[in-house]
Amino acid sequence: MILNKKEIESLLPHRDPFLFLDSCEIIEIGVKGIGLRLFNPKEYFFEGHFPKNPIVPGVVLIESMAQTAGVVVSKGFEKNMNKSVLFMSISKAKFRRPVLPHDNVSFKVQLMNKVKSVYKFSGSAFNKDLKVCEAEFTAMITDNNKEIL
Repeated sequence: MILNKKEIESLLPHRDPFLFLDSCEIIEIGVKGIGLRLFNPKEYFFEGHFPKNPIVPGVVLIESMAQTAGVVVSKGFEKNMNKSVLFMSISKAKFRRPVLPHDNVSFKVQLMNKVKSVYKFSGSAFNKDLKVCEAEFTAMITDNNKEIL
C-alpha cells in the first residue's frame, strides 16, 4: 500500500519543514517499507549546508529513514490509539555518497527485532541504485501526553 503525504501526516506528528517524506510504500505493516523524497533545491537547509555546494545533511537522511519506520509501525495502530513512535538511538551509520538538490531518494527500512514497545530497524537510503546512507536505529512506542521517564 502506498501512502501520500496527507496520509503520512495522519500517522506522524511531523509537519513541514520537518516532514521529509513525499510518499511511503508499506510492504508489511510493522515490518518493512520504503519512503520516498525528492529533494527540492529550495529546501531550507541548502542555504547553510552548503551555499556554494548544497548537500542534504546526513541527519536529514537518518531522520527520513526514522520517519519511514514510524509510518510502517504507526499504520498498525488502531485509530484513536493516541500513540507516537519516538526515535531512541542510532548505530552503524555510514554515509557513502552525497545527496544533492533534485535527487530522488528512497529510504528502505526493515524490522530487525522487537521487544515489548521497542523496535530495532535497519535502514538504507538510495539515489537511483546507489546506496547513499545506511544505519541501524531503535524507536519506542509511547502514549501521547504521558510522561516518558
